[in-house]
Amino acid sequence: MKYRRLGNSGLEVSALGLGTNAFGKRADQAVSTQIIHHALDSGINFLDTANIYAGSESERIIGEALNGKRHEVVLATKAGLVKGNGPNSRGSSRGHLQQELEESLRRLRTDYIDLYQIHTFDPNTPLEETLRTLDDMVRSGKVRYIGASNYVAWELMKALGISELKGFTRYISDQVSYSLADRTPERELIPMCIDQGVSIIPYFPLAGGILTGKYFAADEVPSSSRADTDPNFRRFLDDRTITLGQNVSKLATDCGYSPSALSIAWLMDRPAVSTVIVGATRVDQLEDNLKSMAIPLDPEITQALDQMSEPFRYGKRFAFYRLP
Repeated sequence: MKYRRLGNSGLEVSALGLGTNAFGKRADQAVSTQIIHHALDSGINFLDTANIYAGSESERIIGEALNGKRHEVVLATKAGLVKGNGPNSRGSSRGHLQQELEESLRRLRTDYIDLYQIHTFDPNTPLEETLRTLDDMVRSGKVRYIGASNYVAWELMKALGISELKGFTRYISDQVSYSLADRTPERELIPMCIDQGVSIIPYFPLAGGILTGKYFAADEVPSSSRADTDPNFRRFLDDRTITLGQNVSKLATDCGYSPSALSIAWLMDRPAVSTVIVGATRVDQLEDNLKSMAIPLDPEITQALDQMSEPFRYGKRFAFYRLP
């Protein structure tokens, strides 16, 4: 396993991270625990979750699975998206974040979070309030580092500027949708992150399975695929994304790789990327993604992937989560 620094911090994270939004939903507790333990045995030390994944079941399962193993893990979670029906059950206010941190600590059975991330930009809460709250959490020892998620370039730069001015702890990462099917971060966000020493943590690196080549038509989805179990995902299926998935699959087959491993290897090689979050609902899926670590990307393969995905630098983001 390769390890990289997360932003301008001393924290080392595995180049491949484990995403856990399926735990407690598409993967039951027993399978989720097997996946976590296999990931740790394979050298993965970065686990990413959130307070809302599977109705908070993801955090609870992780907390139980890490019994006796907490010290082996860089544990990341998030708060800020809608958690309940009340007016203060969402966003990045001091009250909401403090409550959600305590509940996450309880479910995760730990007394600190390695990376606490704001799940999305909150236009209704002053950034200074959010950043001061996060700084207090770091000073208390309950949080070690802080990161953003779904922040666009100007939002992240504004937050860094306030932290610099006020002497607050700075964001060291921004977790965003980034893949061959979504290269929009390359336009503004990644150049800014390179300049400011902030890492990119891509989610949806396989575009929800589209880059595995499993989809052949928008109205013909494989059984048990994400589009089958989550009908809302079908909005991402169109001729452009399906054609890209098929092209990536053909190139990977010609090179002797799986399309998922090749797609992840390409992403790991991008500037500012420290760790790529991959989800799994079976151990064999994780094992296939781990093969990305052994792929040497030569210039010809990189150029071919760059060319076929070039149109995805423009237009809409593949996924972008905001407060309603």
